Amino acid sequence: MQPTSIYPVIQSMRVAETAAFYTQYFGFYPTFESAWYISLRHTTAEHYELAIVDSTHSSVPTVAQQPTTGLILNIEVGDVDAVYEQLITHAALPLLRELSHEAWGQRHFITADPNGVLIDVITTIAPSQEFSAHYTG
Repeated sequence: MQPTSIYPVIQSMRVAETAAFYTQYFGFYPTFESAWYISLRHTTAEHYELAIVDSTHSSVPTVAQQPTTGLILNIEVGDVDAVYEQLITHAALPLLRELSHEAWGQRHFITADPNGVLIDVITTIAPSQEFSAHYTG
């Protein structure tokens, strides 16, 4: 198989609000909009995509028609401190995990979208010696 695109689709009861959130705070723009499905692409890179679907739409199998839970979106940025200042200090998005250094090689914080989907905003840093051995690339 040779995929041409892979992207997450968030199931939501708040499609327009969710799309507006990712547009306003994370630099996405709509490439397709309907009342039940919105496809987003990032302004800096065409291959960064995200979509939102009405969780009760007939295209979603009946057994799975519920808002997304248990998902963490990782968004890596060049300067997590600047993004923290923008999103947490100025925009007052919810802070679910304080800005911190992690031994496995991340400086990050966690916020959430209107559905409660976690967004882990990350800048890669040098891992500790203990974790360096776990990297394969």
